[in-house]
Amino acid sequence: MESRISIITLGVRDLNRSIQFYRDGLGFETKAKDGDEIAFFGLNGTALALYPLDKLAEDIGPEIRPSTEGFTGITIAHNVRTKEEVSAVLTLAKENGGTIAKEAQDVFWGGHSGYFRDPDGYYWEVAWAPKGSFDENGNLSF
Repeated sequence: MESRISIITLGVRDLNRSIQFYRDGLGFETKAKDGDEIAFFGLNGTALALYPLDKLAEDIGPEIRPSTEGFTGITIAHNVRTKEEVSAVLTLAKENGGTIAKEAQDVFWGGHSGYFRDPDGYYWEVAWAPKGSFDENGNLSF
């Protein structure tokens, strides 16, 4: 098996609101429009998909109960090239409907990071890692 994550799909309560948050608020590129049934955002090396939470749960199985409440044990990371960009991205998220969960700060592993929650409660870490570097395509490596 090749090691790869192709798509991360987030089940969302209001697809149009989430498209607007990621497209208009954070500037993620997509061809999705308000009213579409699913949205894909092309990222470096992977894609982010947004799909109605109830339909995503239904696709997995009838016993699945949809929920985005509370901490599920999963975070999504958005790494940036400079320490200063951490605060800038957190501010952008907050100005567009996100909630700051942890302000930007130096952290125990030597980097600088903070967290925001998107409109559906998913936690995103915004991080600068001094031991990470970006290739010519913007892909992160350690």
